[in-house]
Amino acid sequence: MNWKLTTLGEISLKVQSGGTPKTTIAEYYGGNINWVKTKEVNFCKIDSTEVKITPLGLKNSSAKMIPENSVLVAMYGNGDTAGRCAMNMIPVATNQACCNFTFNESIAHPFFMIFKISNHYLDFVHLKSGGAQLNLNGKTLKEFKIELPPLPTQKRIADILTAYDDLIEHNLKRIK
Repeated sequence: MNWKLTTLGEISLKVQSGGTPKTTIAEYYGGNINWVKTKEVNFCKIDSTEVKITPLGLKNSSAKMIPENSVLVAMYGNGDTAGRCAMNMIPVATNQACCNFTFNESIAHPFFMIFKISNHYLDFVHLKSGGAQLNLNGKTLKEFKIELPPLPTQKRIADILTAYDDLIEHNLKRIK
């Protein structure tokens, strides 16, 4: 089986960060647009967010809509935040501290990619740079090299791992 060396940017339709509507303008918050902060990017599936913004908040900021099944990577944050990833199961907007990958699904299966990127967390941590707070940047993430198997193999791997994840999630809910 031939695995191809590529970069996250090469297999993406779009790579973008988000933005934060001005918090002093009440009309920008309390709407129906799910808005992700990096603390919510924690190796999970995102199907709801703590904060919702309005269409006016989206329009008057650098926040952008990210289609479902994209992979979000936290770029900022001391401690363990920068480098964490999540998959949005619904369309969302994100703050500027998230690098959002919408993959070309004819090359990269999104559910395979969330598992693949999760496995590179420590690599991302070692790529952080900066002064007082170490961060990642979009350019570094876009240029990050990964090995990618053929699409049918990605799908098989994703199906198996997703089934186990769903089973774990179901059991954790039952335990609660």
